Amino acid sequence: MNSSMVIGQYVPGKSIVHELDPRTKISIIFFFVIIVFFANSFMSYLLLTLFAVGSVFITRIPLSFIVKGLKPVWFIIIFTFFLHVFMTKEGNILFTIFSYPIYSGALIQGISISLRFFLLILVTSMLTLTTTPISITDAIESLLDPLKKLRFPVHELALMMSISLRFIPTLMQETEKISKAQASRGVDFRSGPIKERMKAIVPLLVPLFVSAFKRAEELAMAMEARGYQGGEGRTKLRELVLTKKDYYVIAFFILVITGVFLTRQ
Repeated sequence: MNSSMVIGQYVPGKSIVHELDPRTKISIIFFFVIIVFFANSFMSYLLLTLFAVGSVFITRIPLSFIVKGLKPVWFIIIFTFFLHVFMTKEGNILFTIFSYPIYSGALIQGISISLRFFLLILVTSMLTLTTTPISITDAIESLLDPLKKLRFPVHELALMMSISLRFIPTLMQETEKISKAQASRGVDFRSGPIKERMKAIVPLLVPLFVSAFKRAEELAMAMEARGYQGGEGRTKLRELVLTKKDYYVIAFFILVITGVFLTRQ
């Protein structure tokens, strides 16, 4: 398993989360993304955090793998926290840092926004970690099936989203490989003035874009060679069926949503 990025990777397993219908997982994640913005109290955030962290443990995926894989977003989470702490001026002054006052409201807002962002990344990454790209494509196509009556290209959209998720870790690996190759040639990405760092990124971006377009062309040729003609008249090897586990998980998630609304201030 490559731990440089968890988003887009699939880790085989036999946990309850792996065995759930992909439509159940996508629906739960969709509503979780909405519900997390309704949380505004300690108990509501606690419920959502317990649900997200509990889902991680149930997957039986090593926690160290997930933590390392989320490393690229840690900077954004920490930056978001400090941005709200230093820019928001609400509540009482708690203390000062280099003569700069830190307000109670700023601290609360920084923690809540950063926690929301972390929960969203953690829960959404569970989808790709426990679901194959093919299952995600079938689930999205099934959920958007009513739009076919409006001649909406549901299959093509689902396939595009699935391929995008699949190639995120591939591009991250390619970026790491190119950056190491350029660093071995003397390119410095981490020191010097910002202007010089921006110039140093160019030798990284050019081969990355070339590699991405090459992979896209190879994928298109492979699909064409296999006779891919879109979703018209296609059949599926595995039909999606909801089981008792799906209904139990949906019922539990409804209880979590109810708890979040009951504990709101």
